[in-house]
Amino acid sequence: MRSMTGFGRGLARAGARTFSVEIRTLNHRFGEYILHLPRQLGPLEERIRHRLAAELARGRVEVWVSVRGESWPQEVRVDRKLARAYFRAIRDLSDKLDLDFDLTPTAILDLPEVVCLEDQELDLEMLWPACAEALDAALKDVLAMRCREGAALKKDLLNQIETLEEFSSQIQIKAATVPRDYQNRLRERLATLDAEGLIDETRLAQEVLYLAERADINEEIVRLVSHMEQLKSTLEQDEPVGRKLEFILQEANREINTIGAKAQNMDISALVVQCKATLEKMREQAQNVE
Repeated sequence: MRSMTGFGRGLARAGARTFSVEIRTLNHRFGEYILHLPRQLGPLEERIRHRLAAELARGRVEVWVSVRGESWPQEVRVDRKLARAYFRAIRDLSDKLDLDFDLTPTAILDLPEVVCLEDQELDLEMLWPACAEALDAALKDVLAMRCREGAALKKDLLNQIETLEEFSSQIQIKAATVPRDYQNRLRERLATLDAEGLIDETRLAQEVLYLAERADINEEIVRLVSHMEQLKSTLEQDEPVGRKLEFILQEANREINTIGAKAQNMDISALVVQCKATLEKMREQAQNVE
C-alpha cells in the first residue's frame, strides 16, 4: 500500500546537456498531472504523462523538467518586409521635415520586431532517452517514499481496526443485556409508583419483547464485522486501494449510526461515540492512501 505524498529527483546527460526532473506528489481525489517543462520539449509532454499515469494512479503530481548546459539551437530571422516599411517611413519623414537621411542597417535591426530568434527543430528522439532516464530516477524516489509512508499508514489503520473490533465486541456484549435491563427498569419504575401488585406479567413481557425487536442490532454488528474483515483484506492488496477503503469506511460508519439510533443503553451510546471517533481517524488516514 502506498501513500499519495512523495518527492523525487533524477538527473541524466544527453551530450552537453543535463536533464533534471523533480516530482512532487500530494493528496488528491483523482489522478492529476501538472507538467512544467521547457517550451522546446513540449512535444514530449504526452509521453511524460503516460509514464506518470502508469506508476502514479492517484494524487496531484507536479513535475518540473529543466535542461542545463548547451543552449537550444536558434536561428536569426529578419522580417525584410517590415524593414523595408520602416526604411520608407523614415525616408519619407526625413524628406517632409527636411532632415538628413542617415539610416544604417544596424539602426533598422534595432527597430521593434524586425529581428527575432526562432528555435530550430530539435531531434526529440535523441533527447527523449535522457529525459526518460531522469524521469524514471525521480519516479523511483517518489515511489520509494510513497511505499514507506504507505507502510506506516497500513500499520496505523490495522491498529485502528483492532480498536474498532474491540468496541464492536463490547457493543455486542452490552446489547445482549438490553432487554433484561429494560425489564428491570420497568419494574423499578412501577415499584416507585407503588404499583407492584398491579403488574401484568404478560403485558410486561410484551413490552420487553417489543423493545428487544426494536433495539436489535445483531444484523448491524454482523455487517460491521464484515466491513472490518474487508478493510483488512483490502490493506493486503497490491494495487491502489484508497478509494475502496473510503467506500468501506463509509459503509461501516452507516452501520455505526444505525446502532447508535437503535441503542437503548447509555454504555452502547458511549461505545458508538468511540467507534465514530475511530472511524473518523481511519477516514482521514485513508484519504492519504493511493
